[in-house]
Amino acid sequence: MSFNTPSVDQSHRIVPINLRQSGPTPVEMLVDTRVRKSPYWELSVEHGAWRASIYNRMYHPRGYVPREEGGMSAEYESLVHDVTLWNVAVERQIQVKGPDAEAFVNFVITRDATKIPPMRARYVILTNEKGGILNDPVLLRIADDEFWFSLSDSDLQLWLEGVNVGLRYDVEINEIDVAPVQIQGPKSVDLLVDLIGSAALEIPSYGLHSTMIAGRQVIISQTGFTGEKGYEIYLYDATHYAEDLWNEIIRVGEKHRLRVVAPAHHRRIAAGILSWGQDMDFETLPFQVYLSYQVPRQKEADYIGKARLEEARRLIEAGTPPFTTKMVGLAMGGHPIDDYAPDFWHISEFDGTEPIGYVSSPWYSPELGLNIALAHVPVELTALDTELWVHLPDEYAEVPGAPVRARVVEVPFRPSVNPNQRELLRNRGLDAAV
Repeated sequence: MSFNTPSVDQSHRIVPINLRQSGPTPVEMLVDTRVRKSPYWELSVEHGAWRASIYNRMYHPRGYVPREEGGMSAEYESLVHDVTLWNVAVERQIQVKGPDAEAFVNFVITRDATKIPPMRARYVILTNEKGGILNDPVLLRIADDEFWFSLSDSDLQLWLEGVNVGLRYDVEINEIDVAPVQIQGPKSVDLLVDLIGSAALEIPSYGLHSTMIAGRQVIISQTGFTGEKGYEIYLYDATHYAEDLWNEIIRVGEKHRLRVVAPAHHRRIAAGILSWGQDMDFETLPFQVYLSYQVPRQKEADYIGKARLEEARRLIEAGTPPFTTKMVGLAMGGHPIDDYAPDFWHISEFDGTEPIGYVSSPWYSPELGLNIALAHVPVELTALDTELWVHLPDEYAEVPGAPVRARVVEVPFRPSVNPNQRELLRNRGLDAAV
């Protein structure tokens, strides 16, 4: 049976997720001037980066340790036991600055920007008028009149500028010469103390701190893409001073067993952290992907997508959701998935039947001793312990050509050292389904 043109119901979408199974694509990635190299690109290559993807039209290092030396599994060990350095300059910084900055930001995000004090950050989403998720950045409030959108993988600057063409808020919207790195792992706080002193101990979760490292100005946030203890360091004038910051972190990090690694998608999946373009896109409603808490019931001010999202919530509560699939966590069989999936792997309700869903983010969890995944399945199959079947590539299948058993489980898959907002709400019993 061929699953290259699956029968997954995506009638709620205009452009279906491409579920054709093409497998790894053995072509050389062209490096040219149409895609930007970040200020840290050459430094990443010097530290062993051997592959990259494209993120926000910028080359993004996605592997340092060679496969024969443990690959992503070795990088994971450094993350959960020591401390790691990531080149995440692909998180472009879009600054909104001016007298109307708060009002403008409040109109383009679903959460209430007026409740974000200066020198604090929040995970936020921006939606279009249909309620689809355009981007899920970390939003940094630098001052009363200045915000930075630390972008996930979609071109938000053009959207913000386009929105303001008609509205004429008194703001300037620009990409600024600020490029972040992340330090993630249990020893990240020790490394940060050595870099900036005891002030590192006072930075709260989603708090911001302005300081100097290697004589260069930075903003530090206690945020990250892992669920582990971690920080992001935003360097001003990064095109000039990238080496100064990077080399100082490398020097100070040596005694903490620092390793330069790629973003740890195996750890972010376990934490239930989503990846835009992989787990969701501009046709995905927040209610489909564990982001219901991003749609407040009490925000009085209007925002883009508000009418559609409130209508969608009413339909969901009435038992008639305006979508056919919803995200779940899966615990599944098969040999350990130890690398990025090149396809959205198919899911069937029964062994050998036509696909009814797809895996968006799979990986092997060393702590749990099994493969885990974020996946989209029909709404009626989202109950915990529902049994499903996943069609893995032969290299991961228990029997080549045969699907493996999977079971719907709770997300996150394991508690986080530094839980995100959804996990905190869930732990307090406040993360309702809608």
